[in-house]
Amino acid sequence: MVLDKTKKLVGLSPMEGVTDSVFRQVLCRIGRPDIFLTEFLNVDGYCSKGKKHVVHRISFTEEEKPLIIQLWGNTPEYYEKTIDGIMQDGLKPDGIDINMGCSVKDVLSGGRGSALINNPGLAKEIIESAKIGCAKYNLPLSVKTRIGYDQIDTENWIGFLLEQHLDMITVHGRTSKQTYTTPANWEEIGKCIPLRDKISPTTLILGNGDLKSKKEGDSYVKKYNLDGYLIGRQVMNNPWVFAGRESADVSKQEKIQTFLLHLDLYEKTFVDRKPFAFEKKYVKAYLSDFEGVNELRREILLTEDIASMREILYRELDN
Repeated sequence: MVLDKTKKLVGLSPMEGVTDSVFRQVLCRIGRPDIFLTEFLNVDGYCSKGKKHVVHRISFTEEEKPLIIQLWGNTPEYYEKTIDGIMQDGLKPDGIDINMGCSVKDVLSGGRGSALINNPGLAKEIIESAKIGCAKYNLPLSVKTRIGYDQIDTENWIGFLLEQHLDMITVHGRTSKQTYTTPANWEEIGKCIPLRDKISPTTLILGNGDLKSKKEGDSYVKKYNLDGYLIGRQVMNNPWVFAGRESADVSKQEKIQTFLLHLDLYEKTFVDRKPFAFEKKYVKAYLSDFEGVNELRREILLTEDIASMREILYRELDN
């Protein structure tokens, strides 16, 4: 089982359109976390005729394990069905996570993601369906969520989730309405530990929100006795964060070589399934903190194919 109570877990937080198999494979080479979470897989889409358009979100290689697949949606029976489908398709994740934390408007409007905080009855049905699916394959089940919807409600909401006796809960230190506009409230995350000890002692509690380094995450783990943490957006500022390195300390040559590795992996993994333009979102992540980088970024963003991008990058390696 990937969820090990005996060690503090450091993981990559799921980010739609960012934390795909290619990016995770790169992190495996330059500094990886203990666990990966996939992009979000919509169970309604997976259980429809449009399945082929969403399955790339959960593709992974053995190199990326241990890995947890994250699911979202508000049709309870589709959770068990999706877990069955994933396993029957030959994928062997190390766990299933339910997204009850996304604050994107399109997700909320359908009563999904963090909107489930306002609908504990439906949340319970979803968890029960996922539990049935996970039990068939001995998979741990977790939930990623927030500390409330329009106001902080940690005791009631996290208390409710703990009553479901999940294997793990990751708590993002903001309400849904706060999106990312206010600092993450780690004091509130810390309140989940005594709740856990009272209600469901075996449930792991991970924190999430605004972490800039492993050192900072480790300090919160020690201060609040957490079982670990997930790092999210910072990885797009510094892909070397899990290696404990600062972007400014990574050489220009290494950054360019890492971007070239990313492009190679993209061609092997997604070239027929994800448009090339999507890979431009990683330009700023890999290329930063060296002289002339702004001009280099602008030139790369104007390219229309990988060959042109590679040509520019190889030219810079020789400069």
